[in-house]
Amino acid sequence: MASRFLTLADVTEILNISAPQAYALVRSGELPAIQIGGRGIWRVESAELENYIQRMYEQTRERAASQSDATRDHAS
Repeated sequence: MASRFLTLADVTEILNISAPQAYALVRSGELPAIQIGGRGIWRVESAELENYIQRMYEQTRERAASQSDATRDHAS
């Protein structure tokens, strides 16, 4: 059974980013996470990571489409 919650180390591995980048994502709220225990260890729900990835795909598609439109308008 897959774990419901991921560590920030798991997030860094899945997204292929650095630990400070993962920490920044959760601290900013861009990637929803919770803090557990007295030391405030971060955990990211697997579903939230998937939602984040889907949002990034959408933003990338929108950015690519707007760049394509701008290039087309500029060429006209």
